[in-house]
Amino acid sequence: MPKFVEKESDTELVRNDLRNIAIIAHVDHGKTTLVDEMLKQGGAFRENQEVADRVMDNNDLERERGITILAKNTSCMYNGVKINIVDTPGHADFSGEVERILKMVNGVLLLVDSFEGTMPQTRFVLQKALELGHKIIVVVNKTDRPDARNHEVVDEVLELLLDLDATEEQLDSPVVFCSGRLGCSSYNPDDMGTDFKPLFDKILEHVDPPEGDEDGDLQVLVSSIDYNDYVGRIAVGRVERGVIKQNQEVMVCDYHNRTAPFKAKIVSLYQFEGLNKTPCETASVGDIVCFSGIEGITIGQTITSVSNPEPLPFVKISEPTVEMTFAVNSSPFAGREGKFVTSRQIRERLMKETLKDVSLRVSDSETSDAMNVAGRGEMHLSILIETMRREGYELSVSTPRVLYKEIDGVTCEPVERLLIDVPETAVGAVMEKMGQRKGEMISMHPIGNRTRLEYLVPSRGLFGYRSEFMTDTKGEGVMNAVFDSYKPYYGDIPRRTVGSLVAWETGTAVTYGLYNAQERGTLFIDAGTPVYEGMIVGVSPKAGDIVVNVCKKKHLTNTRASGSDDALKLIPYRQMSLEDCLEFIQDDELVEVTPKNVRIRKTILERDLRLKAEAKQRK
Repeated sequence: MPKFVEKESDTELVRNDLRNIAIIAHVDHGKTTLVDEMLKQGGAFRENQEVADRVMDNNDLERERGITILAKNTSCMYNGVKINIVDTPGHADFSGEVERILKMVNGVLLLVDSFEGTMPQTRFVLQKALELGHKIIVVVNKTDRPDARNHEVVDEVLELLLDLDATEEQLDSPVVFCSGRLGCSSYNPDDMGTDFKPLFDKILEHVDPPEGDEDGDLQVLVSSIDYNDYVGRIAVGRVERGVIKQNQEVMVCDYHNRTAPFKAKIVSLYQFEGLNKTPCETASVGDIVCFSGIEGITIGQTITSVSNPEPLPFVKISEPTVEMTFAVNSSPFAGREGKFVTSRQIRERLMKETLKDVSLRVSDSETSDAMNVAGRGEMHLSILIETMRREGYELSVSTPRVLYKEIDGVTCEPVERLLIDVPETAVGAVMEKMGQRKGEMISMHPIGNRTRLEYLVPSRGLFGYRSEFMTDTKGEGVMNAVFDSYKPYYGDIPRRTVGSLVAWETGTAVTYGLYNAQERGTLFIDAGTPVYEGMIVGVSPKAGDIVVNVCKKKHLTNTRASGSDDALKLIPYRQMSLEDCLEFIQDDELVEVTPKNVRIRKTILERDLRLKAEAKQRK
């Protein structure tokens, strides 16, 4: 049974045997590795159990990319106290996951890299935690790095707290220095420590235990949705009041949508024990639970008692800033590789995604075989596209475009806060490109032999810039952006200064044809690749498209010249990932996505029709 003690001031009870925390940080600052070690030292695994690295990243895409995409729940025990831990994504495009998950916890571990310090996403997630009044524990991670700047990073976090108008109590947040990889922590940056005992002690001491009325009417706010083919939807939320029981009749209501609440039944009930969901019969105030049996339940709804259907308000999720059009694949190769190819199947899959992704918006487009899908950024939407293609879907997607807003009669566009970390030799090239893309410099300061630049830049100014940035910095640069605000329209920004190499005819690319085409630019395909008229097979260094015949074969003749029969040598082609394709395309181009291939094509495939459309547009 839960351990409740009475508060001194009122009748509510406090659970001293439970703490609910979230781990928030910028991408790649070590959240998931830290959780691994907390679970090991918190007794979640057997001594002889083999455990994979980053055990919380159980999604194939997360493991491949080395990032957390979905927030996940787990728990461990320390000194008889259960600590519920939520591992959150660090990438700005998945911040919708962070916003709603913070409603389930009472405190956060703010993880900061001992060298990189505070980054754009650190600011964003910390601001959300401060708005909810959560207790903060600052964790400086990777203190074993030879280039660690422990003292300077603590000062940066303090400056950030001041900048975000933190309360006096939040400014006085404790600091723990640790290495998630080595599994050690301490209160002194010069002492590595031997285990996570200082971190666990600080969590129990500083984070408030859950409090509420166990005898009151039930209230559970749904903060996350999971799906299982056997039991259907599984809702995840924290018990705010009362006790939830298996097979209990409840009411489902929504604070922001005052439609009539409906009656339902809790079929199965689970709590998180380590990495597993453990069945339970009851759960009390403060417990984070999963339950199934309620069809159609969505994020933001409240489970209440039948006698008193009193819904709870849900955090307002920030609006999407980028939109793309998802349409049926209409290329000559359509239907060859995909299992789900119709507009109805694509529509159903997108609608299913909106039920668990609160940052996604899906709306009808001008045509019946296409839908507009809006999200928090290019990566947010590219992860959705990649997930769909792995599930067997085939579709075409348009170039990303920003969503404008009308504020006080002025057209405004989304602006990103961009943090760039580059070698000193690349600063000039980056500043030149940022000037072309309407970037406003906020700050510039050296860190060791590198320079950190901070900009405010329109979201559309960053489309297609990442590949240029990596070229300009010779692969050594690091750039991170997070949505900042809406500002008046900045004016025209050039999208792309290079043209495309477009296939002349349908067939199979051969070495002779590619050898002649590679003089015109950089190729995206190799010999033996099937192509069709209007498919983009490479990039031209000059503005304007060039039509090339990559299917052209060498005609046989009776004459032989010295050296003419030597093997033709092709320059290695550039392999384009899905993100590269989305960054590359212009308004008159599409990305064709199938389970086996990602191709780039012109919207109008026939060359004559394309020229007519361009002439009409110029008029």
